[in-house]
Amino acid sequence: MGPAAAPAAVTRMLRLIGRDAALALKAGTDATVAVAFFVLAVVLFPLGVGPEPNVLARIAAGVIWIAALLASLLSLERLFLNDYEDGGLDLLALAPLPLEAVVLAKVAAHWLVTGVPVIVAAPLLALLLGLDAGGYGVLMLTLLAGTPSLSLIGAVGAALTLGARRGGVLLSLLILPLFVPVLIFAVAAIDAATSGLPARPHLLLLTGVLAVALPLSPIAAAAALRQALE
Repeated sequence: MGPAAAPAAVTRMLRLIGRDAALALKAGTDATVAVAFFVLAVVLFPLGVGPEPNVLARIAAGVIWIAALLASLLSLERLFLNDYEDGGLDLLALAPLPLEAVVLAKVAAHWLVTGVPVIVAAPLLALLLGLDAGGYGVLMLTLLAGTPSLSLIGAVGAALTLGARRGGVLLSLLILPLFVPVLIFAVAAIDAATSGLPARPHLLLLTGVLAVALPLSPIAAAAALRQALE
């Protein structure tokens, strides 16, 4: 792709992001279920472990991040499935826009519809769980760096399981182990901040995951999509 084609490619990507985000919001099902699951999982958690403030504050970071991880996973199965079933994915593969850019646009739309509402709701849920005040800023930083990584890694799994029977189960088994580093680094950063320790090393590791996933995940997902379309 030459320099002259770059602005046109960016425009096509933005249009694809807007189209996918608008369709997701119009349908409402996946986005609403994911966000509702995130909120309900965190809200109901104190009922299972008891209302002891010290206990809730200690586990708040882990609860929020596990709920965010599972909420992201809920809507990943249909990341490419709708376009695959109606033939739209074949047209996208033949379009001037590289398939890797198509994947990146779909990941961006997924993050806007599911990741951003999670980030917005997280501070209120952290307040409900009694998270230490020193951890709020780091919580937001981990979500800003970590939730895009979840969408990027999840896109690879969604592409690999595209068209498979019981694809949702396969997707969960394939992707959940890859989500573990994001979960570990994010929770460790928040715990360090609430304990008065430097959170920067954990944040750098979390950002490193994003730096690796951003270029590699679209390439891997596009290769899997080409295989599925053959």
